[in-house]
Amino acid sequence: MILSSFRASRVARYWIAAFCLAAFGSSLGAASNSSPVSVSSPDRSIDVEVNAAGPLSYRISVDNKPVIATSRLGLKLHEGGTLGANVAIVKVEKSDDDSTWDNPFGKRRAVRNRYKQVRISLREASMNGRTFDVIVRVFDDGVGIRYSLPTGSNIKQSVLEEELTEFAFTNNARCFAGDHSQNEPTESRGNFIGSQEWEFRKRPLSELPTETVTGLPLLVQTPAAWVAVTEADLFDWSGMWLARSPAKPGAATTAGVTLRARLAPSLKGDGLVKISLPHDSPWRVLMIGRTPGKLIESDLVLNLSTPSKLPTTSWIKPGLMAWDHWWSGDTKVDTATIKEYIQLASDMGWPYQLIDWHWYGEPKLPDSDITKVDPAVDMDEVRRFAAEKNVRLWLWLHWTDADRNDAYQRAFALYQDWGIAGVKIDFMDRDDQEMVNWYEKITRAAADHRLMINFHGAYKPTGMNRTWPNQVTREGVLGNEYNKWSARVTPEHKLTLPFTRFLAGPADFTPGGFINRQPSQFKTKISPTQVQGTRAGELALFVVYDSPICCVCGSPENIRGAPGSDFLRIVPTVWDETRVISGTVGEQIAVARRSGGDWYLGALTNSSPRNLSVVLDFLSKGKWNMRIWRDAPDAAENAEHISTEERAVKPGDVLNLKLAPAGGAVVRFWPHQSE
Repeated sequence: MILSSFRASRVARYWIAAFCLAAFGSSLGAASNSSPVSVSSPDRSIDVEVNAAGPLSYRISVDNKPVIATSRLGLKLHEGGTLGANVAIVKVEKSDDDSTWDNPFGKRRAVRNRYKQVRISLREASMNGRTFDVIVRVFDDGVGIRYSLPTGSNIKQSVLEEELTEFAFTNNARCFAGDHSQNEPTESRGNFIGSQEWEFRKRPLSELPTETVTGLPLLVQTPAAWVAVTEADLFDWSGMWLARSPAKPGAATTAGVTLRARLAPSLKGDGLVKISLPHDSPWRVLMIGRTPGKLIESDLVLNLSTPSKLPTTSWIKPGLMAWDHWWSGDTKVDTATIKEYIQLASDMGWPYQLIDWHWYGEPKLPDSDITKVDPAVDMDEVRRFAAEKNVRLWLWLHWTDADRNDAYQRAFALYQDWGIAGVKIDFMDRDDQEMVNWYEKITRAAADHRLMINFHGAYKPTGMNRTWPNQVTREGVLGNEYNKWSARVTPEHKLTLPFTRFLAGPADFTPGGFINRQPSQFKTKISPTQVQGTRAGELALFVVYDSPICCVCGSPENIRGAPGSDFLRIVPTVWDETRVISGTVGEQIAVARRSGGDWYLGALTNSSPRNLSVVLDFLSKGKWNMRIWRDAPDAAENAEHISTEERAVKPGDVLNLKLAPAGGAVVRFWPHQSE
């Protein structure tokens, strides 16, 4: 049976199964068998088939076209057996949902959770009849697959040595993959250690490495649809990476390419995951869209994640944040400097100011103490001044200083007494099971003291921001800080991130550099730090990128009163609705987002100048006011120059945007109030 016959074969199998159930009067799937099990998305465009004949496998088609060919499922355990090697289906349970949940911290306030699911209970013959489940959940915008391990009669714990999950793409498609070979120290390149700050380089799947690993999300352009591979609901497991399975000898260059899951190993060398039963794996996620922009609109990772465990989230407040960091210039960590940035936040109407490293002295020393303040900082005066200016403070911590002797427990209680809003914790650089569990432990403890969390030196998001909403953002992105010492934050890189890294969740890219230069004029290792791209393009990052807490990298002298700074007084950081108007990976994007009754539009282009025409069909009926900040006519030479315009528009009007090289535009629309 070929994949294009999914729909007909599924109907036939349904009626055969129905006849058998009626004949034997039993519940669905009560008899052991190996017949394939199929489940489709609610709109019936995505079909998944799980097959237990031979090694356990699955395959996926989109619009009756094959996307994932027969791909292995299974887990190799330390006990010497493999779940999925020789299984029989014990029971099949089908279910569905169509509900809506409220997300005040994302790209869409009302999130629709609509799917069809099949839970397949299996018995493994090679392991004395040990049972486990595979759950397949299919949405209109993708697929989630996870393993569920019940408690055995005499089994309470197990150790995972290898996850056998595969993603067998049906052709040698073009992909955009996290390049793990450049950013990390030489000894860690290509392995599981590092900050996950990389470019997502375009290449055929066949060029991905086989022995070293590729980071997620991985974006693939198949003939049928765009597919992004990532994971969701990562708790008490280790992070997933990918490696290419070696091609078969003599295989054509157009043949399919199989990627296999690889998990970050324990630093102790005792396996990948220690499993206390019962235990669920994370979801293996395939986001699916007919255009890459549809992936940006998707909430699939959040829908597959555990709902919030917090009794209330009213104390979690999104917003922009000033940053007294070395990035913007020769910044000192002292009372006067911190107060200068607090004043900037107050002047701009931002709710937060981040006090960065060295506020408690030199980090990562045996006696570094995150409850003691460096003599250069008068914390009492800083706190008094911040309260006077209606600005709340965030504090930077090195993770080892927070972890040592559970120092975070004393510190978080102290920070709550100080009125601190959140903590930025840095340099974890791992996603093995121990570190994954550390993230949750710290986030839970922070929530107990009403502290928000921003993880830096962090692995990709996996939906923790739904389960623990105080984990509002994280790094795991090659962001603006790299402009300090490299030319890697190119216009092309910035236009790849929305279609790759940001698919997994919010990222602390730290936009807001106001020393704007065209790429040919850009210089590194100078003060103040420059950014590649125009001023209007930098403003567009605040609309195009997602981060409920958005850290602004610019300094007071470069932002206060500068052209475009008025936009940073009004732009929200969370949204009620998001629509991608147009998008080509690495080339251009236009995104419209609604906050309350207002709409905002952000548009970006790469190093090529571009004309974008945007139909204002996202506006509701009536008259609207529009204010636009866009590249000035000479922005190709003077990247800091912008022009502004304000006029009335109506739904259906066409907005023509002339974008300079590395340029952009932002627009605010608000309802016209009749006199």
